Amino acid sequence: MLVYGLMAVGFVFVIKGADLFVSGASALARRLHVSDLAIGLTVVAFGTSLPELAVNVTASIRGDAGITIGNILGSNIANILLILGVAGVILPLAVTKGTVWKEIPLSLLAALLVGILANDLIIDGAGPSRLTRIDGLVLLCFFVIFLYYTAGIARVEGIPAGPRQDVQAAWKTVVLMVAGFIGLLLGSMWVVEGAVKLATALGVQQTVIGLTIVAVGTSLPELATSAAAAYRKNPEIAIGNVVGSDIFNIFFILGVSSLIRPIPFEPRANVDIGAAIVASGLLFACMFTSKEHILDRREAALFLVLYTIYVTVTVVWLN
Repeated sequence: MLVYGLMAVGFVFVIKGADLFVSGASALARRLHVSDLAIGLTVVAFGTSLPELAVNVTASIRGDAGITIGNILGSNIANILLILGVAGVILPLAVTKGTVWKEIPLSLLAALLVGILANDLIIDGAGPSRLTRIDGLVLLCFFVIFLYYTAGIARVEGIPAGPRQDVQAAWKTVVLMVAGFIGLLLGSMWVVEGAVKLATALGVQQTVIGLTIVAVGTSLPELATSAAAAYRKNPEIAIGNVVGSDIFNIFFILGVSSLIRPIPFEPRANVDIGAAIVASGLLFACMFTSKEHILDRREAALFLVLYTIYVTVTVVWLN
């Protein structure tokens, strides 16, 4: 009962922590004179991806391949279909041209790259299929390229011209971000621990846990952060957080996990890679349904319906 009680408290911590973290991130953007998009792609995306990193490192050390792969693929699918679905219902999300032509395609490339690296048996007939340490180094090299690109955004894109905004005191920014980050991390840990214990008690398979409960649990910071950003009418952080987290999850977290221990790859996981590719492709396609590159409420609602179908099919099929 204590675990389930902490699970409930964890939701409160995640929601409040996200609100504080977004406030701090926006203040940091103003202080450093960089765009909210650059902050969303880096500081916010990395901070909200730390639960996935913690879960994957632990799972890799223990050799729980189902959790390691399932957590990342499930999180990336949830990031786009669930989180952008919720954020887009709250506020239609206007996306910058750079995000449409660079960041979203890069997240699509990340999903395609995992499918290529992990399918040794299908591509060259050599088995068993797995993500090796060399594959992990390849993913980390792409992550370095992503960081270099984001640094370029920070240099080129400053605060848009307009009325001068008061810059928050440095210590307040630090307190907000630290307090928000601690709330996000603790809350996510408690939610995931309670959810895993509940799922185990119900006899759900490890792969299902990784793709659904653990994935959604570790994505709660992204969900709360993007929802809070949308509520505060800050679509760049809402979008940058999700796209940046997807890129972090595959290039950095899966890369680190593969270095710790080569990850066996089940052929059925290609279905989940396909779902991640479709989700990224659908997001890219939605950017061209209007001239302004906006994810509107109708498209966001469609994302939520598709995510519900994906989770239902996954649970029924794997059990």
